[in-house]
Amino acid sequence: MNESSRDKPIYVIGTDAGGLTNLSSKLGNLILSSERIVGPRRLLEDFSLWWESKGGGDHKPEVFKTESPKAIVDWLKEKEKTTVVLASGDPLWFGIGRQLLENFPKGRLNFHPSPSSLQLAFARLGRPWQDVKWISLHGRDPSSLVEEVEKGPKVLALLPDPNRGGAEEIRRILISLGLEETFSFWIFEQLGSQQEKIQLLLPKDKLDKGLHPLHLVVLIKNENTMELPENLPLFGIEDHIFIQYSDRPGLMTKREIRVQILASLELPYEGVLWDLGAGVGSIGLEAIRIRPNLLLMAADKRSGSKNLIHQNAERLNVNVSAIFEEEAKSLIDNSKIPANLANPDRIIIGGGGINKIEIIEIAIKSLQVNGIIVIPLAQLEEIGLIKKILDSKCKVSISQHQSSRGVAISKGTRLVPINPIIIVKGIKYKD
Repeated sequence: MNESSRDKPIYVIGTDAGGLTNLSSKLGNLILSSERIVGPRRLLEDFSLWWESKGGGDHKPEVFKTESPKAIVDWLKEKEKTTVVLASGDPLWFGIGRQLLENFPKGRLNFHPSPSSLQLAFARLGRPWQDVKWISLHGRDPSSLVEEVEKGPKVLALLPDPNRGGAEEIRRILISLGLEETFSFWIFEQLGSQQEKIQLLLPKDKLDKGLHPLHLVVLIKNENTMELPENLPLFGIEDHIFIQYSDRPGLMTKREIRVQILASLELPYEGVLWDLGAGVGSIGLEAIRIRPNLLLMAADKRSGSKNLIHQNAERLNVNVSAIFEEEAKSLIDNSKIPANLANPDRIIIGGGGINKIEIIEIAIKSLQVNGIIVIPLAQLEEIGLIKKILDSKCKVSISQHQSSRGVAISKGTRLVPINPIIIVKGIKYKD
């Protein structure tokens, strides 16, 4: 039975940056026996030389060079012939594969992937990559990159958009977020070709202006090796300076909100500050940098919090009077607090979860008259209950704070909002 023209196969062949020269003899034979071939110009620019080297003869297939997926689909529909579609790496991974499946029967499509650029990059690094987070920025809003790097991933692989600056766009975003020292910045160009190039870009290095459009970036977090700047600000320390939870790296009060909370606390020259639900200790530690005579008691129930707060205190060269890895309610109820820290002049309550209301109720009893309690909230529903508790003993004020960070995108700057925070402040006027 003669093969119907509508059964003519389409072979979708992935290559590395070496193009046709790196294909196996089996895949090479598919091309030699094809009637038509289509693919990006860079993969077909040496097609004639390759054809002659393989002894392909005088009858060459019809060749169409284009980077446009739509043009490829339209061209394939013109004639029902045995066709090869050349693509980069795995055609079903951010490649032409999806568009072909949307336009042709699965029975006609035969996929032959090569290692993706991501696979090749981690092979060159000699690192497992099954748990690596990756993002494609091709034609996509780079805000996804902003969200991801702020979480502090150990390894992040990025497929840059060369039309928006490629690796340069990624670097500018890191700089605008103050994270250029946080990650090792690896660039991989033309993986698999004779022109393959791999470089580790240091923060002070200039990016090569001749960077090939076919490149990707891998960010590897520098674990606890980042040196502190020579002169830290008195307050408003950048987020990345603090050592954070490895499993929840974004779990800390952002710089802009931290500054507002410190202002709301109206820190005295001396006295006692409780930081309950302290997280990595960022608010309390900044407070005692501003007021070195303050005594700080920090408490957080998360496992490992005591060690984390201690490490950050060492980084900032400040002394914490007491650190408790314990739930705040239990700590206060069971009178485990040293006598010299038992009656605070200032209280900051973060976190708290379902016990927050109870923590506020018992903490306010310990607060000195004329002392200040500050409670940052992310949920509107909590305001009414908390205000009701504070109203009987405090002068209460409520404010909402919304900040945005300018992030370099393409040739301009985009404002990326930080989650809004409501700050409830109480100044105690009676016991």
